Amino acid sequence: MTPLIELKGVSKSFGGNVILDQVDLTIYRGEALAVIGPSGTGKSTILRIIAGLLVADAGEIYVQGQRRIGLIEDARDPIGIGMVFQQAALFDSLTVEENVGFLLYQHSRLSHKRIRELVRKRLEMVGLSGIGDRYPAELSGGMRKRVSFARAIMSNPDNPKDSPEVLLYDEPTAGLDPIASTVIEDLVRQLQQANGGCGSYVMVTHQDSTIRRTADRVVFLYNGKVQWQGKVSEIDTTDNPLVRQFFSASTSGPIQVIG
Repeated sequence: MTPLIELKGVSKSFGGNVILDQVDLTIYRGEALAVIGPSGTGKSTILRIIAGLLVADAGEIYVQGQRRIGLIEDARDPIGIGMVFQQAALFDSLTVEENVGFLLYQHSRLSHKRIRELVRKRLEMVGLSGIGDRYPAELSGGMRKRVSFARAIMSNPDNPKDSPEVLLYDEPTAGLDPIASTVIEDLVRQLQQANGGCGSYVMVTHQDSTIRRTADRVVFLYNGKVQWQGKVSEIDTTDNPLVRQFFSASTSGPIQVIG
């Protein structure tokens, strides 16, 4: 089966700091993949490279078998890729409705009435009916995250190829209390299965519950390399010392504690 997205030997440095060192990563259709590891190991960098927001220093990126050269604006990808940023990244001066429909308002010929209807349906999908006229400052952290989900899955019915086939989640439960985190985790799974949602995704997270509730397969990054990968069910049985230390939250082990 042709992977949806494939990274081959991808490397990235900032100054003299090597963030990714010849990383191989494969994402298949219908997959729920979590990229985990200690802070500063390149997880968010991988997402930005996959999204086409950042160019790798070395290596190759393939999207549905086609090699991508440059950034996302340099050439059209054969599939849509949406991204949910850690801080939601909403425009404070725009209403929820304007935020969710932003891409269509700016880059489609749809009427405002049609866009508002599409926005209403997306907000319903994330459990936020009737808040289109509010501003981000009027929402809780969990609500802002859900608005960013609605924006990420927004698509133009006149251009089905623009519909996101892969969603990239960058720490979607960061800063949320356990109950709000559970709501977001459930929503991630619901959107994977929903008509008009997104069937494949990559999740970057540190949180144990988010890893276990949203992922089928896990890739563990440390020192710029993939150190382990396996099914979620294998987390508690692997002998890999990095994985065992990470999930036990121990300060003793091969992962260097920054303090």
